[in-house]
Amino acid sequence: MKKKIKPVIFIIALIVFIGLIYAGQVAFEHFSYSREKADLNDYYQLTDPTQAVLFVDDELKEEKATCFNGVFYLSFDLVQKYISNRFYYGVLDGILVYTGPNEIFTTSVGESVVTKTDGSNEDLGYTTCMQEGDTLFVAVKYLERYTDMSSQSFSDEGPARIRIYSKRGDELQVGNLKKKIALRKLGGRKSEIVSYAEGQVTVVEQMEEWSRVVSGDAHIGYVENKYIKDIAPASIEGFETEKLDLGEYTSIKLGTKANVGFHPIGGIAGNETVSGIISQTKSLNVIAPTWFSLSDTEGNISSYATNDYITTAHANGLQVWAVVDNFNNDNKPDTETVLSHASSRANLISNLIQKQSEYGFEGINVDFELINESYADSYLEFIRELSVACRRNGIILSIDDYVPMDFNDHYDLKEQGIVCDYVVIMGYDEHYAGSKEAGSVASINYVQTGITKALDEVPAEKLINAIPFYTRLWTTSGGELSSKALHMSGAENVISEKGMEMKWDETTCQYYGEATDSNGDFYQIWNEEARSIEAKLNVMQSAGVAGVAEWALGFENADVWDVIANYMAQ
Repeated sequence: MKKKIKPVIFIIALIVFIGLIYAGQVAFEHFSYSREKADLNDYYQLTDPTQAVLFVDDELKEEKATCFNGVFYLSFDLVQKYISNRFYYGVLDGILVYTGPNEIFTTSVGESVVTKTDGSNEDLGYTTCMQEGDTLFVAVKYLERYTDMSSQSFSDEGPARIRIYSKRGDELQVGNLKKKIALRKLGGRKSEIVSYAEGQVTVVEQMEEWSRVVSGDAHIGYVENKYIKDIAPASIEGFETEKLDLGEYTSIKLGTKANVGFHPIGGIAGNETVSGIISQTKSLNVIAPTWFSLSDTEGNISSYATNDYITTAHANGLQVWAVVDNFNNDNKPDTETVLSHASSRANLISNLIQKQSEYGFEGINVDFELINESYADSYLEFIRELSVACRRNGIILSIDDYVPMDFNDHYDLKEQGIVCDYVVIMGYDEHYAGSKEAGSVASINYVQTGITKALDEVPAEKLINAIPFYTRLWTTSGGELSSKALHMSGAENVISEKGMEMKWDETTCQYYGEATDSNGDFYQIWNEEARSIEAKLNVMQSAGVAGVAEWALGFENADVWDVIANYMAQ
């Protein structure tokens, strides 16, 4: 009987043993970590051998960098998106330009040489930028010379990768790995291995048990939280890179509130009106004659400047800011053609600086209007390059802009506010000659909104708001709407002739009047006079802007100068 029991016990023990082995295998399979490695080209979605994985501020980007012959490049679109919009691609000239506070740096596509403003050259030993199809690629090393960015690149342990910090000072969450450990595609033991990491990592996403991290050699994947310690915010210090000392953007200031009167010259004889124009003003400290205009596509300008005008202005304690525009010359040259070529930009700037040297005016005011978005980058590059020449020669640079709206944001007030001494908002033409409805030239809400929006981009100490010394008479005749601009005295005459009863409108902060002729023509006017001007000045005083400008001298009634003088004294 006992002999039969032993085999049964043995069989049971064997079954239990096999079960334990199986259970152990199941447990091992369940709790063990996969050693399978991920296909990194598939993981990083690389489709071309020249593509490189791109991290910006430790965020993995869908876009890719490019690696040619061991040198890392970014497409020009990515440069503008992630690094700086101050690089200018002169497509027609085949050049890449970077303009700093005091120098212009130019390199040609496919070349390794960079040229400075004075014509001196430096061979950097690598291709600064290259063209592939319709795309311009810029070497990351070249970008680092002029910006606050820094980078590290890697070509081992997988596909080429580059880690860019766009600027110093921003904070990231960092931690330290307790040991060398696998980064995984997903948060799970069975997920494939991307790479192995140790030391400090950037923690980009924290979950209950796993965190997504970026390793020091620019791989991204998941690590169990139990293997990360000392997670805390840290400031981006960047990497050691070769950088140029570009200097700082400096500005010339009047030292007091600006009161800039625009003086439409209209021809050489217009200069003779300056004494009479000045005599009726009060508290004016700058006069801006419309002297210069583009005359051809080579960057030449027509001029109405005279020494006698300068002498008279200075004798009356006024600075002269000479206006250059793109619309008053009879030739009507194409502005885009002028601004899109380095040679014509340089010629235009040289002509302006030569005129300043000849006549001794203190400032240049740029009034380029109807700039299309298609060449706005060329316009901004012209402003940058002109600012370098002005800064080197101690000339005040101001620029005229429309009231900021979504449709004109390509004028880039923020960049203007950096490179220019003053930005002048033309706080009028709310309703203009081609408007579909009658209305105010400059209602108080329009003025206030324009100043508020501009202050989002431009420092208050650089912002000047221009007010109108004119209004519009609106006529509805036979169902058709038309208008004409009137100086203040002309508006008074029309109001009297039409027998309009003028009533103060709190919505616009202007006197409004209307009348109907015997033939059925309907007239409307929102008048500009001392009280409406005072309301605008009160808004400007509250906003703390740098001053006021007027369009235009000679259009006003004498009493508006009393309210302007009161504003200037505050």
